[in-house]
Amino acid sequence: MKILGIDPGIAIMGYGVVEFEANKVKVIENGVVTTSSKTTTPERLSILYKNLNEIIKEFKPDEFAIEELFFNQNVKTAITVGHARGIQILSAQENNLPIYEYTPLQIKQAITGYGRANKSQMQKTVTTLLNLKEIPKPDDAADALSVALCHALSQRFKENFRMN
Repeated sequence: MKILGIDPGIAIMGYGVVEFEANKVKVIENGVVTTSSKTTTPERLSILYKNLNEIIKEFKPDEFAIEELFFNQNVKTAITVGHARGIQILSAQENNLPIYEYTPLQIKQAITGYGRANKSQMQKTVTTLLNLKEIPKPDDAADALSVALCHALSQRFKENFRMN
């Protein structure tokens, strides 16, 4: 099963594609899509939407996992990122992908076993679990891989604990 993980954002959207098979996870691709603050919000949303559709067409994921927003002190930023997240979910929906949402706490708990893990702990653990030579850069790409990995781990536990 191929999983597309998304770290939502308007300026930087991280994405990570992993293959989950026989209880093993391997990285297929990861990266970011960026938009300029000099561009209008509608144009930025369009750029994100078009790029995400291209990523979906290229890698043909089976499932889509995205981080839920956490409360941000800057309401304007939270609303703008919420718009971007909505576009990202719309892209998955229009491409008929099952959509799974995880809170930052759930992602940290699944990856490190500790819901309050810091960014450094998360990056080191993701690098180890995915057998990577170095921490994925930029941070948004690493975060997207952690979302995809969280979903893969959730699927593994669902399969292992399925009642017959």
